[in-house]
Amino acid sequence: MEEQVELLSRDLVHKLANLPSNARLLVGISGIPASGKSTFADRVVRRCNELLLEVGGHSKAILVGLDGWHLTRAQLDAFPDSKLAHDRRGAHWTFDGSGYTSFVTALKAPLLSPTPGATIVDNDSGGEPEAVTSIFAPSFDHAVKDPSPDSVQIDPHHRIVLIEGLYTFLAIDPWKQAGEMLDERWFIEVDFEEAAKRLVKRHVVTGVARDMEEAVWRSETNDMPNGRFIIENNLKPTRTISSIPDERLPKKT
Repeated sequence: MEEQVELLSRDLVHKLANLPSNARLLVGISGIPASGKSTFADRVVRRCNELLLEVGGHSKAILVGLDGWHLTRAQLDAFPDSKLAHDRRGAHWTFDGSGYTSFVTALKAPLLSPTPGATIVDNDSGGEPEAVTSIFAPSFDHAVKDPSPDSVQIDPHHRIVLIEGLYTFLAIDPWKQAGEMLDERWFIEVDFEEAAKRLVKRHVVTGVARDMEEAVWRSETNDMPNGRFIIENNLKPTRTISSIPDERLPKKT
């Protein structure tokens, strides 16, 4: 995995160097549940920042998780079949796809002042904005099991943005609009049987499921169907990456 992290991190830094100074490089990372998306994305961001520091300048990379666009439990309660909505939490229709698309659209807009610490001044008069604004993304608060709004700040110096999650480049509206704006679409490939084993273990270890029986049920009725759905409905990836170990699981001794 380290070889892939190094190769792709260097490639992103090289591509950024060839972009206009007012543009960001946007990377979406998708894959079926338990493919290792978050592990890989985190390592790429860290390595990109090391490389960017080496070449000088102020640009940085940042990671954003798609989980922040989960609908809240209160919103799921309002569904006609609230039990189904809660049982299928994690399916694409239990996310705020329009909110995610608006976020990517904002990231894609040209930076008017890409200097570190630039302050955004909104111009309500309808004219040109006075300065580029920081963009905020939600994250997922596992303690309360709901999104935490505006908890991730993307500043003008964050010029490489990795977005990790199941539906980052889904080929159906409104997700498709966001996926087509991404400069890179990476898909983490893993065998379904291996992913199912990882999921069952993860659900028990992290407390998502009360016991092994519930963990198997969640994997079979929600996680794996979601995985098959994205394989059938994703935009074409620009790169396919081999399976990454799930670091949320205990290491073998």
